[in-house]
Amino acid sequence: PFSCDLCHKDFSRKGELKVHYRIHTNEKPYSCDVCNKEFSQKNNLIVHLRTHTNEKPFSCDVCHNNFSRKDELKVHYRIHTNEKPYSCDVCHKDFSLKGNLNVHLRTHTNEKPFSCDVCGKNYCQKRSLKKHNRIHTIK
Repeated sequence: PFSCDLCHKDFSRKGELKVHYRIHTNEKPYSCDVCNKEFSQKNNLIVHLRTHTNEKPFSCDVCHNNFSRKDELKVHYRIHTNEKPYSCDVCHKDFSLKGNLNVHLRTHTNEKPFSCDVCGKNYCQKRSLKKHNRIHTIK
């Protein structure tokens, strides 16, 4: 195996290690000709280019919605299968998205990481803060 001398992560191929090093060096050799955004991996650039072309090559065989990334299709498919692979260790509620589980966990910890710059009120969800901010902008 090939091992990163900075973080000791192991890789089966030398090329994988070479790409991994870019995390530490912040090297981004691939850039978008449209918006100049830079990427460390060629495939990430290819996927990014679809945001400019609106190409959506991955199609749901149930509802025929189209997606630009395979992982988006996989997550979408859980709507049809009702698969909920993420479970709360505290109350055992299940979630289809890891992000939704993470937000839910804040109900148990009372963590409120989003804070209003005007009045200092705290919220556990960004969307709740955005909704709250409207009270400061209404004239």
